[in-house]
Amino acid sequence: MAVTFPTDLEIARKARLLPMPEIADRMGIGSHLLEPYGHDVAKIKLEAVDELKDRPKAKYVVVSAITPTPLGEGKTTTTVGLGDALGRIGKRATVAIRQPSMGPTFGIKGGAAGGGHSQVVPMERLNLHLTGDFHAVTSAHNLLAAMIDNYIHHSLRDFPIDLHSITWRRVLDVSDRVLRSVVVGLGAPEDGVTRQTGFDITAASEVMAVLALSTSLQDMRQRLGRMVIGLARDGKPITADFLHAGGAMTVIMLDAIKPNLLQTLENTPVLVHAGPFGNIANGASSVLADMIGIHGGDFLVTEAGFGADMGAERFFNIKCRTSGLAPDAAVIVTTVRALKVHSGKYRVVAGRPLPPELLKENPDDVMAGAANLRKQVENIQIHGVTPVVAINAFPGDHPSEHQAIRELSEHLGVRSAVCNNFVEGGKGAIELAEMVAAAADEPSHFQLLYPDAATLREKIEAVALRIYGARGVEYDPVAGKQLDAFEANGFGRLPVCIAKTHLSISFDPKLKGAPTGWVLPVREVRASVGAGFIYPICGEMRTMPGLPTTPIAASIDINEKGEIVGLS
Repeated sequence: MAVTFPTDLEIARKARLLPMPEIADRMGIGSHLLEPYGHDVAKIKLEAVDELKDRPKAKYVVVSAITPTPLGEGKTTTTVGLGDALGRIGKRATVAIRQPSMGPTFGIKGGAAGGGHSQVVPMERLNLHLTGDFHAVTSAHNLLAAMIDNYIHHSLRDFPIDLHSITWRRVLDVSDRVLRSVVVGLGAPEDGVTRQTGFDITAASEVMAVLALSTSLQDMRQRLGRMVIGLARDGKPITADFLHAGGAMTVIMLDAIKPNLLQTLENTPVLVHAGPFGNIANGASSVLADMIGIHGGDFLVTEAGFGADMGAERFFNIKCRTSGLAPDAAVIVTTVRALKVHSGKYRVVAGRPLPPELLKENPDDVMAGAANLRKQVENIQIHGVTPVVAINAFPGDHPSEHQAIRELSEHLGVRSAVCNNFVEGGKGAIELAEMVAAAADEPSHFQLLYPDAATLREKIEAVALRIYGARGVEYDPVAGKQLDAFEANGFGRLPVCIAKTHLSISFDPKLKGAPTGWVLPVREVRASVGAGFIYPICGEMRTMPGLPTTPIAASIDINEKGEIVGLS
């Protein structure tokens, strides 16, 4: 008789949620610092940063991964499971994650609240509107877009903006490919100046990156004001404050800057705040959430988007550079199926069944893809952080395949643990919790990959050669001129955030494992001056996803009881 595992939504609905003041109390946060959003979500006032700052710091753990398949490898599920498991071994833990975007929720990926018995709840609210932070980012971003076009309409003759230099597009928290390139200003002269522009998904907004990297309300105000939207014809940057938009944008973001407090199925506190795009931004939850969570117990467990070559590298060199916090340990999530894909023998496509051969017992295929895990372990160690390998177990795995990964980890000199928390909850990640606690007790030697004073080219090359394993970097002529202009305009001290595919350590998603001998092509360079980084673009980057043939939205509905169905 076949056993059907309940859906994430069914599991989440059975959760026994504690009142938010009790969850906050587990972090040592008084109810006077909470702003309730119903009975199961609250915001934490920014006064908490100062009130908690003199308390001891928790051990700081970042969860990263090997290079994932298009299906993802369960990084959030592992993060949540680790937080719960730490509680089971007597440690007070707080989890910090990004807020999911509704684009993937209704598209092909589904929600991002964890999975199975390692979830953040309430699952529906987390994956949909939550406290409206994404809507605030959307509104603030689009207000600036409206003020740009209003300025062009009324003042172009007085101050000639180079219309072709304007990089500020509009955003929506949907996946809608037809909006990638649009023409605005059609109609009568009073309808504005006709020009080509487009839409990105809200997670790709620089306002979202600003939210994630701000350290205070006043810091956010300054960052929003110095965002560069384009150039004057003399090449000088035009900022949001030049258009007098920074103040109004900050007002829209007044509530959004406060971190959200939720809980896991096992009532571990969870800070959910910000959701910057993982390809062109730092792909991690907010600095402010960590500034609060780091004083909330024994461990703060957070995560960084995609593989260690992207998420962890940016976590170390952008987020930690901004916050001043130093990680004590790192987790690298791996799966049997992902390592088999990195053998180069299999092709996984989102929305399609896994190749049958991929599911057969074959530890040799696991070892054939081991180069990727080996390189991602090295990428953590380069920063002086101790890694622990988390083997996220799937029902179709075989013990021999898990054993192969354990033996590889032992050969690399790092701890490993098999995680069954998707099925068992925190109990299934106790081994991982014990390994992480031991790793975090070791002396930390955290170091940044490059100094602020390095040139932008030196920073790009440090990431390309040391983290990606490239042989060199080639710059298109346009990219070279852009780098020179950014240096001349005083942006040279900013860190770099290389925009590339997440499906390979290289720039080419078809290159699996840990390819060598290749050259990183930089075709364009853009500046997120407000957020505080420069992002070189390598390969084709889609900042507005499209929907698949059968989007998840097609199966989401309301039943006769008024309950949401089909959300995953």
